[in-house]
Amino acid sequence: MKSGLIESSVEDGIALLTINNPPLNILSHPLLLELKAITKKLKADKRVRVIIITGKGKFFGAGADIKELSAIKTKRIGERFAKEGQAILNLIEFLGKPVIAAINGPCIGGSNELAMACHLRIASEEAWFSQPEITLGLIPGFGGTQRLPRLIGRARAMETILTGGRIIASEALSIGLVNKVVKGDVLIEEAKKMAENIGNKGMLSVKACIDAINNGMDTSLKKGLDKEAKLFGKLCETEDKKEGVSAFMEKRVPKFKDK
Repeated sequence: MKSGLIESSVEDGIALLTINNPPLNILSHPLLLELKAITKKLKADKRVRVIIITGKGKFFGAGADIKELSAIKTKRIGERFAKEGQAILNLIEFLGKPVIAAINGPCIGGSNELAMACHLRIASEEAWFSQPEITLGLIPGFGGTQRLPRLIGRARAMETILTGGRIIASEALSIGLVNKVVKGDVLIEEAKKMAENIGNKGMLSVKACIDAINNGMDTSLKKGLDKEAKLFGKLCETEDKKEGVSAFMEKRVPKFKDK
């Protein structure tokens, strides 16, 4: 289905969102609002188990619209701009369904912040990454200063953000910014394979894993362990847990019902 700046389709429990804002797939305000609306619909759509986000053409995305940035003249408007973008990316990170970024090309600024808000990232060999806001007299505003060090460590994130330099795909893999690097012509195929692998699991446990990991990153080890124990206990009362254990003991593939 085509809807404005994002193409979307659902097949076999996998939603594929393709950003189509040529030539650079800039994250304009209308595109972000559309992404927010589509994400909310997919969250409520019981058919959808996993979501893939990619870009159409040569770019995954070149970040925020420079015209929109140039129009910001006050700290109040600037802060509101940043918080709105952060809220939309937080919606993705805390969606409760796995979101995979299939990064088909350059992934710059706000587009890299979008990719980092996804739970998993697969990049094509042609992809590269940067946070160039420093060259505009700014800092990343959609979560880059917070998510990047959590993914690649404080020192490497500091270098990337302070220099505005590029990270090529192979380096992104070695430092943990992406999970996998593949040839561009099989990128979506590989993303779908990963989505199918996750989508075949019980979604109650998938959601609990995401919840435990996301919340654990923002708290102490003790609180994170307490959260894990509570989620583990809750899952022990589900039909899916009973089915999973029975299937293992009977040496068969489990048939989860998300109950």
